[in-house]
Amino acid sequence: MDDNSLLARWSSRAPRFLSVLRIIAAFLFLQFGSTKLFAIPAAVVPGGGTVPPMSLGGVAGILELVGGAFLLVGLFTRPVAFLLSGQMAVAYFYGHAGGGFWPVLNGGAPAVIFCFVWLYISAAGPGPWSIDALRQRRKDAGVK
Repeated sequence: MDDNSLLARWSSRAPRFLSVLRIIAAFLFLQFGSTKLFAIPAAVVPGGGTVPPMSLGGVAGILELVGGAFLLVGLFTRPVAFLLSGQMAVAYFYGHAGGGFWPVLNGGAPAVIFCFVWLYISAAGPGPWSIDALRQRRKDAGVK
């Protein structure tokens, strides 16, 4: 088999892999919100339970749960991903950076990864498997 042909076939799948990245990352991300707000799938708040909805942790949980759900289905992907990228940057510097330089040691590695994944998604878009892409196809076809 020709190496160029294999590379071309693999590269042609990039848009679908973008959708897979968005879906898997959003599924993981919204769990941070569901644990904060509902202790689902488990309580991870120190002492168990949930955070007060109008606390800083509660607002973060709402953004993670609702924003994660929007990104999971690919609805309003670019602005939501951009907002959540900023939230993760703030979360890292507010909640983790004071614990030392290394994210793996200060507990901030998930915030850093999510920050840059969401920043990438905000620029790259949702991929073809999304409500945004479906809406665009319908618009291009002249369907209201």
